[in-house]
Amino acid sequence: MLRFMDWSVVTMGCVLVLASLGSRWWERVKVPKGQGLDQGMRFFWAWLPLLTGLGMIAAKVPGLLRAPYTVVEIVDALNFVTAVVVLVIAVRLGRRVFRARTIT
Repeated sequence: MLRFMDWSVVTMGCVLVLASLGSRWWERVKVPKGQGLDQGMRFFWAWLPLLTGLGMIAAKVPGLLRAPYTVVEIVDALNFVTAVVVLVIAVRLGRRVFRARTIT
């Protein structure tokens, strides 16, 4: 049962990565240049699910594939960097959203 739950986390990470790539493709095809949403908000919403999905995948795959300890440690360190980047993006996104609400 535990293996199923671990692979379901990997699957959810893959879904997030694919959804992020699909939304970026949809945005490029459907939204003309210079129109649509705020450029900064599009940047945040495009990268947030991609990095979150990559973090979910990187957290589980080395252990599931029984990788050596060194590989697991390197991937964990990279996953920590990804988590910090996601935190910075989320804080900047939240600050931007709340600042927009207080101005209007």
